Formats: sequence, structure tokens, C-alpha cells
Amino acid sequence: MDLQGKTALITGGGHRIGRGLTLALARAGCNIILHYNRSQAAAQATAAEAEALGARVLLRQADLSHLDDAGPLFADLPDALTPVQILVNSAAIFPKDTLEDVTVAGWSQTFRVNLRSPILLTQAFARSLPADVAGAVVNITDWRTERPYLTHFSYTVSKGALDAFTRTAAIQLAPRVRVNGIALGAMLPPEGATEAYWQSVLATVPLARSGGVDVAGDTLLYLLRNDFITGEIIRLTGGAHLKM
Repeated sequence: MDLQGKTALITGGGHRIGRGLTLALARAGCNIILHYNRSQAAAQATAAEAEALGARVLLRQADLSHLDDAGPLFADLPDALTPVQILVNSAAIFPKDTLEDVTVAGWSQTFRVNLRSPILLTQAFARSLPADVAGAVVNITDWRTERPYLTHFSYTVSKGALDAFTRTAAIQLAPRVRVNGIALGAMLPPEGATEAYWQSVLATVPLARSGGVDVAGDTLLYLLRNDFITGEIIRLTGGAHLKM
């Protein structure tokens, strides 16, 4: 896919990895529909950065935990932003829980944001795409679905289901829409993490460093530009998935 002039809708695109993905799209010549929930200030700041790179940016607010119909996110757009040909499902929550203490409310909240909303967004995206236009979806997931966290039960299970959805959607939406994923490893320190904790994480990475947002952005652009890749999930782990 030639990205110049294409419109991308990205969820959670205002901060952290989402911000990096948004700016990578802008540098590649895309226009952006930038979704946010509560991070309005961060979304506005990222939008300004993307506009400085030459992108047209439209902000759209939505609480994905209460999303029942994703169609409005793709509706009533300026002509310059239609059709939306790229969807990046980046928004997620990362609650701390275990099988022993997870609650129905906590489980439901995690699955609504991390799995249900990407499914509804992908469905709405495919429906909004003109019949003669190709599209691409990239889901942001986590390599730890292969080696589960001990203390993030509902998150790990929801991302594992997102992996399965990625492959299933790739089959069901082919050949017009390609669906791929990026499984992140140690990209950025978790919010609130101590330096000692982050160094302990990096000690498990064979490349002995974090990935950072540029690596994620480069991988996103690769998946979008390569028209012969679908149903793949690329691991960005610095080799951490190779260690026992």
C-alpha cells in the first residue's frame, strides 16, 4: 500500500506507543483520525505534532469500554479524510489481577477495551470501506501471550484472544482487507515503574535495550506497505521470546 494521502484511524493514539505510531503514520504521508478517551491534552499535543509533519488530523473521543457501535467513528468525515483505509487498534488497558482474584467487572472491562472494541472497530471499518478499495488493519498485542504474566491475568487472556482474532479476521476479510498484528515487548518503561524494575526487565532481553516508539512505528509502516502479508503477528522483543 502506498501510504501517501491515505487516512488512518488509530485508537489510543495520543500518548506512549500510540503517539509514536501516530507520528510514524504522519511522517509516511497519512492523514489521521486520532481517537482518545480521557487523554484529551495528550491527544491534542500529538495532533499538533502530526499536523506539523503535514498531516490532516481529526480528533475523535470515545470510551471504548462502552462501545456498542463503532460506525460513528467512521461517519461524517470531511471529504479529505475519506475513505479510511487503515485501522490501528492500539488502545488497551493493563490491569493487575490473577485467576484467583479477578472479578466479573474487572474481566468485562478489560475484554471490552482490549478485544471487543477492536472487533467492533474492524467490523465497522470493513463495512465503511468502498467495495473497490483495499484496506489494512494492524492490532497491537503483546508477546507475553506466549509466556503469560503472573499478575495480569485478564490482560494476557484478552490479548491472546486478540491474536486469534487477528488471524481469523485475516481469513474472513481477505483479499480486500489485510489484518496483521505487532506483539510488543520491552518498548517503554511502564508508567510509574522504578528504574530498578525497568533494568530488571531489560536484563531479560538478549539485545540488552528497550525497543522504543520508533521501532514500533517502523514495523507498523512495514506491515502497511507490504501488500503480501496478512494474518501475521510480528514480535518486537529484542529476543526476549527466545529465553527460557
